[in-house]
Amino acid sequence: MLRGGTPTAFDRLIALRFGTAAVRGALEAGEAGVMIALDPPNMITVPIAEAMGKMKQVPLESDSLQTARDLGILFCEPDE
Repeated sequence: MLRGGTPTAFDRLIALRFGTAAVRGALEAGEAGVMIALDPPNMITVPIAEAMGKMKQVPLESDSLQTARDLGILFCEPDE
């Protein structure tokens, strides 16, 4: 799902944190082949291979999926 509307203070702050963490990682640590992730309260680097190496699952009863269903978005779910 995507957020819409005017950016909030949180939106601006999180974007600033992701951007500066990426630049810091590239300049100070010389890191490449990594992504920046929010691991509250810190920004961390995760190797791309590690991030892509495992399937991420969303619980079928999650609020995000229920919201999508309410909006008419269809999923291929196990019981269908």
